[in-house]
This record gives sequence, structure tokens and C-alpha cells, in this order.
Amino acid sequence: MSRRYWLAWLLVLLLVSPSWAQAKKKLLLVGQGPDGHPPETHEYLPGVKVLGRCLEKTPDLEITTVDATGPWKNGPELIERSDAVVLFVSEGAKWLQADPERHKALAKLAQRGGGLVCLHWAMGTREAEPIAPYLKLFGGCHGGPDRKYVVVEVQAEVADPQSPVATGIRDFKVKDEFYYRLKFVQPEGSIKPVLQVPIDGRKETVAWTWERPDGGRSFGFSGLHFHSNWKLPEYRRLVAQATLWTLKLPIPKDGLPVEIKDDDLALPKAAGK
Repeated sequence: MSRRYWLAWLLVLLLVSPSWAQAKKKLLLVGQGPDGHPPETHEYLPGVKVLGRCLEKTPDLEITTVDATGPWKNGPELIERSDAVVLFVSEGAKWLQADPERHKALAKLAQRGGGLVCLHWAMGTREAEPIAPYLKLFGGCHGGPDRKYVVVEVQAEVADPQSPVATGIRDFKVKDEFYYRLKFVQPEGSIKPVLQVPIDGRKETVAWTWERPDGGRSFGFSGLHFHSNWKLPEYRRLVAQATLWTLKLPIPKDGLPVEIKDDDLALPKAAGK
């Protein structure tokens, strides 16, 4: 048969089944083991597993969940294979730069328009030095000796109902430890608040989106200190939809279904129990 015949058939296949020619987006969920906080707080690996459950039915999405406790030698390679990375780790701004190859791989992901998501202490650093390099990637950081955090029971407010990340989410009550007065990338206004909470008489941005100059997207959320808050559909939807947004994947008009089972929230039993 002629070359023209086969080219015609290839065109038909592409028109009838475009997903056939579309590679799956690759999402890397990065968690860690306990970091010394009390049980049921800073439960990084169980947390990203809940997120994976919320996203597992997304078409054309391949999810890899990893435990990055310790040196995590294959981390740079995994990052380079991914289209987006979610970090839920301890003192993430410092952790990121502890391995130059890790930082380089994430910077390369950003340069090619990849998605970046940071949750709770993954946006943090006790020291000030890691703040500036971290801001270039994620847009926001909870860092330095002047960082602020507090446990509050508040009405969380959707700051931008038109944001795709906030689809299907209304204001809700929550008790959490929020990082606030965060450092944000300049110029002012490039960061878009998504969720705010009242602290000391001021609305504090605790979740944001950032469309980076490199064409990629970043999202951060300073909540999720308590593992039990994954029970909130608003939390699950916020983080899951934000992850899809960074991947430039569609979000259902009524919000992403994020139903999970009780077993999905279960924590591993401590050794010897």
C-alpha cells in the first residue's frame, strides 16, 4: 500500500482518538517519614497517599508516590521524568537545597513549564538563606527567624471564587496550624490568594497560585498540620484541584469528586504496637 494511504489512516486515528497520541502527564508525590512532631501531625507520607487517592481516577494522569526520607538518591531522576511535583516534607526549602542535584532537577522542571506544589512545612525553613532560591520556584515561603505560625479555629474564606483551584469550594470552618505573614515573590500582585483565614484581625493568605514567568504554575498551602484535616472535602478538593491546575489539566465545572474511604485516612501503627 502507498505511503499516502498510511498517512491518511494515521490522520483518521488522530482525529477519532486524540488521546491515543497524547502521552500521560506524570505526577510525582513526595512524602517522608515522621520528623519528630507529635503523632497525627506532619504525617507526610500518609498525606500524599490521600492526595493520590483523590486523583487516581483522573484520565491521562500517571501518579508515582515516593518516600523521600534520607538521602533520596534517585530523587533528581524521578523529578526529571515528571510533569509536576507535590512536596509534603520537613523544612522543605532547606531540604530542597540540601542536595544540589535535587535543586537543579526541580529548577529544570520549572524551566520547562512544570507544576510545583508545596504543602505545610514543605514551604518552610528555620534559616533565612534558603528563602530566596525557594521563592523563585514556589512563589511563597514560610522562613527565617521572623516566621509566624499559630493554631486557630477559624472560618476559612475563599479569596477568589473564580479561581479554577477554588471550584466547588465555599467558606468552611477548620482548626489548623497555619503559617502566615508568608514571604512572597515580587512584584506584588503576581501571587493570587486562593484561601485566607483571619488571624489577629487581619486576613492572612494561606493558599495561593502563581503563574510563573517561565510559563509554569505553582501552588502552596500552609495548612495540613493535622492529618485529620484530610477528612475535610474542602481540603482534599483544594489540594487536588490545585495539583491538576499546575499540570494544566481540566477541573470539572462542579468541582473534582474527592470521595475517600476511612481506611485511606488510617495512619501506620507505631513499631511495637
